[in-house]
Amino acid sequence: MDEREAALRQAHGHAVRWLASLSDRPVPARATVDEIVRALGAELPDAPSTPADVVDLMATACEPGLTAFPSGRFYGFVVGGTEPAALAADWLVSAWDQNCVMRAVSPAYTAAEEISGAWLLDLLGLPPDSAVGFTTGATMANFTCLAAGRDTVLRRAGRNVAQDGLAGGPPVRVVAGRDRHMAIDLALRYLGLGRPELVEADAQGRMDPEALRRTLAARSPVPGPFPAPTIVILQAGDIHSGAFDPLPETIRAARESDAWVHVDGAFGLWAAASPTYAHLTEGCAGADSWATDAHKTLNVPYDCGLALVRDAAALRSAMGLQGDYLIQHEHGDPMDKVPELSRRGRAFTVWAVLRSLGRQGVADLVDRLCRHARAFAAGIDAIDGATVLNDVVFTQVCAEFGDDDRTDRVLARLLDEGAAWISGSTWHGRRVMRISVSNWSTTDEDVSHTLDAIRRASDGT
Repeated sequence: MDEREAALRQAHGHAVRWLASLSDRPVPARATVDEIVRALGAELPDAPSTPADVVDLMATACEPGLTAFPSGRFYGFVVGGTEPAALAADWLVSAWDQNCVMRAVSPAYTAAEEISGAWLLDLLGLPPDSAVGFTTGATMANFTCLAAGRDTVLRRAGRNVAQDGLAGGPPVRVVAGRDRHMAIDLALRYLGLGRPELVEADAQGRMDPEALRRTLAARSPVPGPFPAPTIVILQAGDIHSGAFDPLPETIRAARESDAWVHVDGAFGLWAAASPTYAHLTEGCAGADSWATDAHKTLNVPYDCGLALVRDAAALRSAMGLQGDYLIQHEHGDPMDKVPELSRRGRAFTVWAVLRSLGRQGVADLVDRLCRHARAFAAGIDAIDGATVLNDVVFTQVCAEFGDDDRTDRVLARLLDEGAAWISGSTWHGRRVMRISVSNWSTTDEDVSHTLDAIRRASDGT
């Protein structure tokens, strides 16, 4: 057995043991950074070590400091697990070690990206000719889509951003809901567009269409023969309530101002894949671009975001690059749709999970996550002093336990016990327990076990 095979066998053994431990291990990490540093060894050794020994040390030293993100009892940060087919495919991605940039260099990857992209557009009910780029996550997917939008609205106003840049050009007006995700602000900052103008939303975070109309009408267009460059950002799935903006009405209002319409649907866009929940995304296909994560609701490994743009030429114009040494294809290349040049084969894992689940399996996954969220809401509402604060329309549940101090004590006791991992947040000025049901492996028993832990934490406060 050579060194590579020995290292792979060692890694396989540790991986299998880690996955087998998820059903009964504490979900929070049980070691500190300093403890892991000491176990790994802070000093760079002079002599080499065998790869198998290195893998063994890393796995043994790091395991106590791992949070059980893949556990069916992790409900924080809208973090999915990894479907079995996607996990196995990701191992192959590392072994194949493809730089998935050009059609000519990795035709296998390009084929997987084109097939999975078409399947995604079909499942999400989006225009079939749209371009699909595979990014690191929803933050960069939002960035990618908004870059295409920025360049398009400026082009309509007579400005070529690729040639002339932003300085000296007409300002781009960006309008978003009050409860948009912070990743939107970050993407806009990357793009040189600054903070958006905010539109009022209701108690669940849904943008008010009439408030959007008033906001868009409140400022006069830039003088001149061209339309004022405007981008409107909508939301499919509020991070606290799970609520969806009223997409038909808000898109219609945005169109009245000739705006580019973008939908941030990091986890909520997947509602479209379920006949039961597709009504939440009604009208969504009327937008210009959409961003989502595959490593959330679809449960592929980190990292995998999706940038979807109706006008493929606009995306290619914003993201494409030229190089004498590159082997570019007349039909375009994967690198034309995302910011990164060097990147791993994310589409392989997406293809694998879609091929494994099929249309019905994806719908069942969405339905199951939503069913678990409703079960959490019903169980928490039955706890003395607890109140569910949101309308549970998708996979998010927000609850409080009488007052802010008690809510924080419940959260602290819950994490200290370790049966589940649930994060706290502040929503509309109140401390809340925020449950995000995102993992394919969460079972009815996991939900029941977690509710028991929440009751114990509540009784102890």
